[in-house]
Amino acid sequence: MAKRSLSRLLGLFLLAVVAGLWFTRPQHIEASAIPERDPDLTNGERMFWAGGCASCHAAKDAKGDDKFVLQGGLELKTPFGLFRVPNISTSNAQGIGGWSTADFITAMVKGTSPDGRHYYPAFPYASYEKMRYGDLIDLKAFLDTLPASDNEVAGHDLDFPYSIRPGIGLWKLLYLSDRPFEANPNWDETTNRGAYLATGPGHCAECHTPRDIFGGLNAERWMAGAPNPEGGRGRIPNITPHADGIGNWSAADIAFFLESGFTPEYDSVGGSMASVQENWAKLPGEYREAVAAYLKAIQPIASMKAEDDGS
Repeated sequence: MAKRSLSRLLGLFLLAVVAGLWFTRPQHIEASAIPERDPDLTNGERMFWAGGCASCHAAKDAKGDDKFVLQGGLELKTPFGLFRVPNISTSNAQGIGGWSTADFITAMVKGTSPDGRHYYPAFPYASYEKMRYGDLIDLKAFLDTLPASDNEVAGHDLDFPYSIRPGIGLWKLLYLSDRPFEANPNWDETTNRGAYLATGPGHCAECHTPRDIFGGLNAERWMAGAPNPEGGRGRIPNITPHADGIGNWSAADIAFFLESGFTPEYDSVGGSMASVQENWAKLPGEYREAVAAYLKAIQPIASMKAEDDGS
């Protein structure tokens, strides 16, 4: 009797595992779901800079045209372990040269590789999923014009249980919205454009919003500052319009900072934000103005004490 009960429990457990794997299986975007479009390379390059592709995928401290060589290899030390940024150059052997547009869009909005594996959310697809297909088509077309690099990047070195890749499917159920960007009907066109740029390609919240124990963004503290995502000293600042954040900055101040790297007090940008600012300086002024309008429109939130959020 006891043996039969044990067998039933084991069977139920295995059934639950199989069901869990089914419901959390990697999702794909079919080519038939992608609209036909003649790629706009100018827009593709703008998405490249807005998305910060070079900041992570080019060689460390790359300058000039070297920023277009997306060889990967940057190491990100986090509380979950060591992530190594992949090669996304046009190399067929080591990069994404052999990817179709459907492969690329699937990776960007579903976090799924062409061979059907979950990507770890250190790749900010939880933000990129808000991007419009047209922008992603243009971005892929622009990436296809860039140089190839055969730099081989080692895999991640993660702590248990984060090393169990199928478990990412459960994370996706919790934190992917499966919805494109939705404009706020209470905001004007400029502010909504800024919201799209900041929350989608710009993925600002990935650094400026704190995370919960499972690594998901805490929406209740949106853009209100966070611990260093790489686990080091210092904090990512509050960029809400609260007095603890950038409440005393005007929209013009924010746009000027993104263009020049100077705060209203004429301090200069530093740390990892320096690369982000350099990217945004390459974009048209209306992009920076739109993001500034969005940051002035979001909810003002007071900063938390470092000891309260794990810093």
